[in-house]
Amino acid sequence: MRIGVALPSMVAGLDRDTLLAWMRGVDAGPFSVLGVGERIAYPNQEVMTTLAAAAAVTDRVGIMATVCVLPMHSAVHVAKQAATIDVLSGGRFTLGVGVGGRDEDYRALGASFERRLPRLDEQVAVLRRVWAGEPPHDGVGVVGPAPVQPGGPRVLASSMGPKSMARSVQWSDGLAGFDMSADPTAIGAAVAAYAGAWTAAGRPGRPFLQSSAWFGLGPDAGEQVPAYAFRYLQIFGDELATMLAGMQRLTSPAALRDNLRAIADLGVDEFILAATVADPDELARVADVVASLA
Repeated sequence: MRIGVALPSMVAGLDRDTLLAWMRGVDAGPFSVLGVGERIAYPNQEVMTTLAAAAAVTDRVGIMATVCVLPMHSAVHVAKQAATIDVLSGGRFTLGVGVGGRDEDYRALGASFERRLPRLDEQVAVLRRVWAGEPPHDGVGVVGPAPVQPGGPRVLASSMGPKSMARSVQWSDGLAGFDMSADPTAIGAAVAAYAGAWTAAGRPGRPFLQSSAWFGLGPDAGEQVPAYAFRYLQIFGDELATMLAGMQRLTSPAALRDNLRAIADLGVDEFILAATVADPDELARVADVVASLA
């Protein structure tokens, strides 16, 4: 199982030097992918801009949107952004897509929160047409640039639940999952469900199976990771945010090591560790854990 890192882009107040230290540190470390997530009504870095910067200052590591909430945006614009990042990265880009669950982000952009799932299906088809060099609509010219990867970047679906999975296996290249508590049992059930939906849909081969969770390994991680989770989830109300914040388990090297070993036995291809603090020293801590798994 490969291990990736999502930047602490949701931590308020990040500066250039800190971001560059994380980007270059992930590229230099034993990691497979560098991820950035998306929020709008939140004090975070914008996802595609940050990924473009990461593509330009790294050479080896994969670059991934974890994930882009596609129905908030123009699919043609996202296709152009994704193709540009694919060019900047030399073909290292993966686009994770989902519908999100925060109507506040949609409202901030003036986008409709309705029909999110069917709109996502339609939008991924637009992405594929743009990357194939076809005009996105009648009477419109070709939208470039041409991506480096044939057919365009890999598209992973952030799907939860059987109905969402049954839809997304029709157009995805695999699963971009997230588990609130990094629970191996729950992660195993999610990847098995996605693989089953893939087979039931008659798709050949097997999907790429990815999952992720928040982590922290510093001396105060036992308090910092739940506090981060609470702030991030507070939009859903203090009671639910408190409950979910209390589920965080990746708060020590030993816990991280044990959980990664258990998750690796589930057929997960890649696991992304989402940073919850801005301190670049976290990379050295997690690199030590990854090295101990070899």
